[in-house]
Amino acid sequence: MVAVAAAGLVVAAVTWLFAHWWLLVIAVVVAVPAGTVWWRQQIRRLQQEQARARALRYRLAHLDALSHRQFEFAVRDLMRRDGCRDAVQVGGQGDLGADVKATDPLGRRWVIQCKHRRHGERGAAVGTPDLQVLNGTGRPVHGADVVVMMTNGRITRPGRTFAREQRLHLVDRRLLGTWAAGGRPLWELLPALPAPRRPSSLS
Repeated sequence: MVAVAAAGLVVAAVTWLFAHWWLLVIAVVVAVPAGTVWWRQQIRRLQQEQARARALRYRLAHLDALSHRQFEFAVRDLMRRDGCRDAVQVGGQGDLGADVKATDPLGRRWVIQCKHRRHGERGAAVGTPDLQVLNGTGRPVHGADVVVMMTNGRITRPGRTFAREQRLHLVDRRLLGTWAAGGRPLWELLPALPAPRRPSSLS
């Protein structure tokens, strides 16, 4: 009975539309321009967002003033600025050494551990224990191609030695300042990155 009633309603609706075809014409005449205006607004909004992202810059003093969580979001936004559309902040309890994850335009997967120091270079240096945790999860757990320790402070000499031996990439205060204030993507500033996963105009 329900199916018969539904079929009857459909037939009645179609019959009514055929009898009032001019309403369909008016609807199309109104909808097409409105849809075109909406589509153009969406494109313009996207272009404006992309322009703002490309213009994103941070000074070290600004980064120093952030909280640790805000620093993670700033790093995420900088990765997006560089073309990592899927960059996401994942830091928090149980993050297993990953604060920011991203895929660069060459297909490489990035895992970034952020160590924010309220007092910048005068704060506690990032040492080997922090890097050991990152090394133990970056590739085995998160499947990263590029594993990065990033800080607005210092990294100890033993930590640098360990990072070099384990193929971890370090972004200290000096390099962070160059990256955040400039327009070059991070992969142009770091040495010895793995090969691209897919062909690109950048490769």
